[in-house]
Amino acid sequence: MLRNLVIDTKIINDNEDCYVIAEIGHNHQGELEKAKHLFRLAQECGVDAVKLQKRDNRTLYTAAMYNKPYEHRNSFGRTYGEHREFLEFGCAEYRALQAYARELGLAFFATAFDIPSADFLAELEMPAIKIASGDLRNLPLLRHVAHLQRPILLSTGGGELADIQRAYDLIMPINPQLCLLQCTAAYPASAEEMNLRVIATLRERFPDVVVGLSDHYNGISMAPVAYVLGARVIEKHFTANHTWRGSDHAMSLEPIGMAKMVRDLRRTRAALGHGVKVVFESEREAVKKMGKSLYAAHDLPAGRVLSAADIAIKSPGEGLSPDLLDQVLGRKTLRPLAADASITWEVLDGGALD
Repeated sequence: MLRNLVIDTKIINDNEDCYVIAEIGHNHQGELEKAKHLFRLAQECGVDAVKLQKRDNRTLYTAAMYNKPYEHRNSFGRTYGEHREFLEFGCAEYRALQAYARELGLAFFATAFDIPSADFLAELEMPAIKIASGDLRNLPLLRHVAHLQRPILLSTGGGELADIQRAYDLIMPINPQLCLLQCTAAYPASAEEMNLRVIATLRERFPDVVVGLSDHYNGISMAPVAYVLGARVIEKHFTANHTWRGSDHAMSLEPIGMAKMVRDLRRTRAALGHGVKVVFESEREAVKKMGKSLYAAHDLPAGRVLSAADIAIKSPGEGLSPDLLDQVLGRKTLRPLAADASITWEVLDGGALD
């Protein structure tokens, strides 16, 4: 069975390059031009898609949480609600970013944190919708998004296999365009808690969906490992500068890191090869130089019946290979051979054996 997902005409499956999403979230700090700048930087890194986060803050949070004082170095408002509203883009900004993403050749979509936000993204005809780990058990949201009939990328941080199975069972009969993302909902996640083998577990348990990784590790090394294990989507937080104000910047990749991660993912797919052991043309000279052949161990007269003492195994490997030694022993030389002369079929009685 071929796992297959299509986002904005891009085919994602085991036979294609890894699909890389630059998660910008709210690293734009509420500024449209800064968001465009991040889009351009991400495109220069070679990613396939850029992603934001969409919240309907008034309905998403309790009044107590919305009005809670938010005195924090990363705050953009006096209360948590003001902070979230400052960072939230509306329809005008999203449409401007859609046009800019098309210009850059990038797919652009967002995480929906609630039903109004999902409807907002659907109205904008987003090519996919992301669901965050915190909503893995939010069955009403999952059901609603499934009915929107767009590819769904579902993060699974903070959940167990039973939670993933429940979400899968709900979504798939409505909308089979699903991608499950292994995720550890820590910011950042330690290497010891990445649990990348879950990728293989998910591929085995759910053979009809694409599996990926929402990568919160503070570095680029986990993505190629995830690809080898079967991840075909990698989502990674992205910023232009770690020192910018905001809670996600410190764990986000800067452009040099994102470019290297994309490069390494492309190289990983190429390096895995086709699985058939072959001799590449690039190997031949090195194998000849380092390889071994059969040579005369000392001066040999014509008519010599060759014994092991008459034959040396030396480099370069330009003559008969040592695996033919048993076929050479006991044969007579047809002419004299000087020490270090190559032993070939032409100098032996009987010639080459079939």
